[in-house]
Amino acid sequence: MPWTIRRRCLDSAGVSVLHAVRRIDLNADLGEECGDDGADDAMLAVVTSASIAAGGHAGGGEVLARTVVAARDAGVAVGAHPSYPDLARFGRVSMAAQLGARGVARVVAEQVGAVRDACRDAGTVLRHVKAHGALYGDIARDRSLAAAFLDGVESSVGGSPVAVLGPVGTVLDSLCAARGISLMPEGFADRAYRRDGSLAERRLPGSVLTDPEIVAAQAVAIASGRAVPTIDGGVIVVRAASLCLHGDTPGAVLLASVARDALVSSGVRVVSPWS
Repeated sequence: MPWTIRRRCLDSAGVSVLHAVRRIDLNADLGEECGDDGADDAMLAVVTSASIAAGGHAGGGEVLARTVVAARDAGVAVGAHPSYPDLARFGRVSMAAQLGARGVARVVAEQVGAVRDACRDAGTVLRHVKAHGALYGDIARDRSLAAAFLDGVESSVGGSPVAVLGPVGTVLDSLCAARGISLMPEGFADRAYRRDGSLAERRLPGSVLTDPEIVAAQAVAIASGRAVPTIDGGVIVVRAASLCLHGDTPGAVLLASVARDALVSSGVRVVSPWS
């Protein structure tokens, strides 16, 4: 469910009452240089937070610095988007066996540190960290990798309050709670789910949602706490305080714009939790 705020207002009889106002963050993975031309700048006019690639699967260097500045100027909250160091396969193949827990901690620390430094240079603040691709799935399932991921995050940010975006009910969720790290539950508007709550593998037909009406409907359903259909014929309720729309999906800007309009029309306030 999205988080809510209580707002006191007057009803039709002039009596002061409290109303719950639903809110949700809309995030995109940016700085990856693989979306439609000009997509990142256009996405920054729609989303409320951005997870910015740091060179592991894409981006980094001047692209990273430029994207952080653009997010700052757009009033969009900045997050780091670390991944397995695999440009050739866009970080979508697990490297857990090659790297091990120590290697995961190291590459996460390096990539989060790069975004942290870009934020410092731009005069803005690093607000969250979200793993990319295969790393996102691995740390949801594997306790040692989740611990290594958090070790890398903590070594990069020190005592700064940084949230982690990820799925609830996972080992990552439980380890964040044990360490006093805020986990921001994330859902996906443009990806199909399985009944167990995991994302359908990208190799499967229908795993990436590109129909604006379907994406908008899934965004509203998740934000409203309603069930969404799964790729394997079931339904699932996805608990989320932030909704992701991938910047590399064809037509990403249109999908994000339609989803945001649908959310607003349904009474959900689209806003960063750090605003």
